[in-house]
Amino acid sequence: MVADMPANIVQQEQVGPGQYRLTLYAPVIASCAVPGQFVYIRCTGSLDPMLRRPLSIHGVNRRKGEVLFLYQVVGRGTALLAAKRNGEQLAVMGPLGRGFTLPEPGQRVVLVGGGIGVAPLVFLGHELVQRKNQVCLLVGARSAHQLPVGKEGYTAPFELAVATDDGSCGHHGPVTDLLEKILAGEGADMVYACGPRHMLRQTASLLARFGVPGEFSLEERMGCGVGACLSCVCKTAGKGGEPFRYRRVCVEGPVFPADQLVWD
Repeated sequence: MVADMPANIVQQEQVGPGQYRLTLYAPVIASCAVPGQFVYIRCTGSLDPMLRRPLSIHGVNRRKGEVLFLYQVVGRGTALLAAKRNGEQLAVMGPLGRGFTLPEPGQRVVLVGGGIGVAPLVFLGHELVQRKNQVCLLVGARSAHQLPVGKEGYTAPFELAVATDDGSCGHHGPVTDLLEKILAGEGADMVYACGPRHMLRQTASLLARFGVPGEFSLEERMGCGVGACLSCVCKTAGKGGEPFRYRRVCVEGPVFPADQLVWD
């Protein structure tokens, strides 16, 4: 069920450099959202900027009717969103898109988040813990200063390992180094990932090498959010001799099987 409605800001807080945690009262969305889906938010009360901004769902409190987001200010739209205060109202459409396919209960799962790409994986991780899955969350960033914050929101129910490019926190190197170590050791039944394209590409290579299935949540610029404008297409494996085919991230995604994505 997709709703387009006003939603009140319950809490808007800055939790790191350019990073914000936003809680909206949106009971219809909270009641039916699944991990991997997103919402389309109008950042102001006018048509300037004209386009809404897609935000992955970071968590839900179904009892309170609240939806949680973790986002990074990257341009004018998100800067305007960050200026909003508690009690203000936003126009919100969602939940949108295809979510993650959940594994069998009890299976070992690894979540790989690059920077703010950790946002949808936290929602997924909480759902998996409730299903009795073994969950390990790997988080990567350029430095300790840029690690997604609010660790209390995702460390408690999960195993956690951190990697930074400059070695200022955790493993010195890319987060995919941690994934490779796990896959070469105890292994995993399923891997889910979200983050920069180069991280996803390397993750896909590791999954193919070790024969482990996975799903990736893609982050793309969007126009309409409902599949009409074709501005957010990505390349996926073709059929019937086609080298590839385009799929709409907002409708057929944002989650895709790792082995179906084309990186060239």
